[in-house]
Amino acid sequence: MERAKIRLCVTHPLGPGQAVPLSPDQANYLFAVMRLGPGDRVALFNGQDGEWTAEVVEGSKRGGTLACLGLAAPQLNPPDLWLLFAPIKKERTDFIVEKAAELGCAKILPVQTEFTNAARIKQDRLQAHALEAAEQCLGTYVPEVSDLQPLQKVLKSWNPARCILWGDESLVGPAQTLAGLAPGPWAILVGPEGGFSETERHQLRALPFVTPVSLGPRILRADTAACAAITLWQSSLGDWR
Repeated sequence: MERAKIRLCVTHPLGPGQAVPLSPDQANYLFAVMRLGPGDRVALFNGQDGEWTAEVVEGSKRGGTLACLGLAAPQLNPPDLWLLFAPIKKERTDFIVEKAAELGCAKILPVQTEFTNAARIKQDRLQAHALEAAEQCLGTYVPEVSDLQPLQKVLKSWNPARCILWGDESLVGPAQTLAGLAPGPWAILVGPEGGFSETERHQLRALPFVTPVSLGPRILRADTAACAAITLWQSSLGDWR
């Protein structure tokens, strides 16, 4: 079945003939902003059942109902890759979350480091950015965005079965390949503006599940480093192979 151009992420189960109620915000978007009406089609996904083409049954600015017509695309889950990053300026933090969702991260964890500029984040706003990115890039999965946690706390409770690929700016030089690293559950760690402190560097280098790598011959901004590291991992160990 042809994929509809307008896409929505919903929390309702999707299946043949399934009726899907709309929230007031979704109804306002479809019927007041996009000017849809009965019979018009929308693409729906919920992170589990793939993408379904649905038809507007009824709607107003405050609510409405869609009916699933058929499966348009199968469920596509990302590889088991997490992103740990230190929040920076608002717009650039938004960018990191959006691109992590687009590039195929399964979970996004903002962490507080010694040089992190942001003392707090708006987790719900960042989660909304991840959702919008999935809607726009034809994704069928929305990564969870966790609330901000101290890096020390995260590392203390870390499951060593999940390896961490650390973009270490002190290794600036030729970009490294990941040949020889085993696939499986991984996380990527990128630091804040100014990098990690010497104390943090010492701790990271002492952890057996952390692999430091160079991201190329230039010092990258934090948002660029996140994209570069995800791309490096995806092309070597992820679903871009």
